[in-house]
Amino acid sequence: QVQLVESGGGLVQAGGSLRLSCAASGLIFGDYGMGWFRQAPGQEREFVASIGRGGGNTYYADSLKSRFTISRDNAKNTVYLQIDSMKPEDTAVYYCAAVNDPRYYLPTIPAQYEYWGQGTQVTVSS
Repeated sequence: QVQLVESGGGLVQAGGSLRLSCAASGLIFGDYGMGWFRQAPGQEREFVASIGRGGGNTYYADSLKSRFTISRDNAKNTVYLQIDSMKPEDTAVYYCAAVNDPRYYLPTIPAQYEYWGQGTQVTVSS
């Protein structure tokens, strides 16, 4: 049974940083591309970043790439999201997701991902 478990969320002041983690189990982690999405109340789930199986290739939402960094450690079955210079508009539930469909490379659409975590809440105060 595949599980993705996010952690590292919390309350942070504007200008601060957070590092989110997503630990995967029940799958061969190195076979999966990984992505991070976020969803604010009343809004659709938004693509943040994706990373290829080996970690060498990444893709970011244009509006976020200057402050967000995705990385992975395949030895630890974990993907990370570093968020710097945080803003109140970064407040959302952050989700990680996994994809092993060869049709999709660094996908940005939620429906293209096969497995999802339960999310971790990030709140940025002004």
